[in-house]
Amino acid sequence: MKYNQVIAIFVGIIVSSCGGTDQTARQEKALPQFQNKGHELIYQMTQKVGDYETLWNKKDVVYTYTYRTPDSKADISTEKYLFEGELSYGLYQTHERTFPDLEGPIEQGFDGQEYWLKHNGQIQNDTNRLKRVAFNRPTNFYWFAMFQKLMDPGLNYEYLGEETIDDTVYDVVKITFHTPDDKPTDVYQLYINQKTALVDQFLFTVADFGVMETPYLMKLEYEQIEDLLIPTQRRYKKSTWDAQVSDEPWISVIWSDIQFNTGLSPKDFLK
Repeated sequence: MKYNQVIAIFVGIIVSSCGGTDQTARQEKALPQFQNKGHELIYQMTQKVGDYETLWNKKDVVYTYTYRTPDSKADISTEKYLFEGELSYGLYQTHERTFPDLEGPIEQGFDGQEYWLKHNGQIQNDTNRLKRVAFNRPTNFYWFAMFQKLMDPGLNYEYLGEETIDDTVYDVVKITFHTPDDKPTDVYQLYINQKTALVDQFLFTVADFGVMETPYLMKLEYEQIEDLLIPTQRRYKKSTWDAQVSDEPWISVIWSDIQFNTGLSPKDFLK
């Protein structure tokens, strides 16, 4: 599989995994009614990294996003999100994987109603490019808030048992997403470290691109940012359902220079 296909697949996860806007922010502080042990383990994990209310109270975030593939090409953007309404903006100074044919900075945005694109300050109306923006913006937001969103309504949890990998004991939890039309959705298989309550790695599929039998494995490293633990170092590649990765090189994703509550407002996301 070519790297541009992998990127498209990675971006496509958002379509079936993220169905809400800011509904997560309204989760009750009271202890939820758990479906099963898997659900409870996910809740405990969010208490360790920080739940959505904690994230919501930050109001907004600005950070640097670096996506690098093994062919030494990269996207580097300044990302800005307003949590209320999940507004999103990205300024790409380096975009060797996203619209590499365009020279000069590109800007992508979602203002709550419309996805938009600018190149060198000029509005772009190309339908195919705007479809890519419509994938990128919510996907980037979703990955940033993923662990908090795993307590969203409409998710199904299944506890798969314990598994030991490299002398570390994990609780393994499978998560799927409910859809009204019973359309196939993505599958997540999280490996929660019993000692730390953190997700060290997880498997994921991409239903919208037909990638269901062969998952990808994502490995995580965390950083303490204020009162949140954020998986700022990520790498992923193809795997088996036993978490045995392929021989291909890793794709890396790094979030750096994270700043919360910077004073962003909805006007900062307008075209």
